[in-house]
Amino acid sequence: MEISTLAMYHCLAFVWYFFVAYSTTQVKAEEPPSEVFRYGGQWKYLTVLNLVLQAVFYGVSFLADVLRLIKKLRCAKCVISSRDLLFSVLAFPVSTFVSISFWTLYTYNRELVYPKSLDGVIPLWLNHAMHTAVLPFALLEILALPHRYPAKKKGLILLGFVALLYISWVLWIYSVTGEWVYPLFALFSPFGLAAFFAGSLAIVISCYNFGEFLNRMIWGQSKFS
Repeated sequence: MEISTLAMYHCLAFVWYFFVAYSTTQVKAEEPPSEVFRYGGQWKYLTVLNLVLQAVFYGVSFLADVLRLIKKLRCAKCVISSRDLLFSVLAFPVSTFVSISFWTLYTYNRELVYPKSLDGVIPLWLNHAMHTAVLPFALLEILALPHRYPAKKKGLILLGFVALLYISWVLWIYSVTGEWVYPLFALFSPFGLAAFFAGSLAIVISCYNFGEFLNRMIWGQSKFS
């Protein structure tokens, strides 16, 4: 794909994710929010954090494209390295995990992750923008250009560290409010919750490996932008 075309695509993707993330801040509930909703606002939900992550990634990608267009290759090389690390370790695995886990649990019992009462608060288009469109965007990015993946050990350590940070954030919110961010967590014993978190981490790692596999299958080992 031509650099100018990539720049346009990344710019549009950045604007889209910025708009969706902003739209989540404009959602107003008719009933007074619970303590767990007030504490930390919407920044406790992985879905919303992922929107911000994607906006940052596409912003960095657009900057890399612009630097290449204006022939600032030394600066572009540094930004491209950041872009690839961000995509491989976080942007692709988290988007894939958010979409797959949400719709799996939604199909099983939507009340566990997205109660029916939210239908009157969150527009249908916004639900799909947060939970459905993120996966095609991630796959399209892999098809659009190659990304350099870090050494497997380094990539998984970084991914695991970020995952543990989010789990710690969820546990901290529960310790403060006495309520779980997601109703699903209330069904588990402490051991069951630990097993659920471990299983979720295994899925995220699988998403990382899947992205690396697709990148290698499509672009090979040696071709990088």
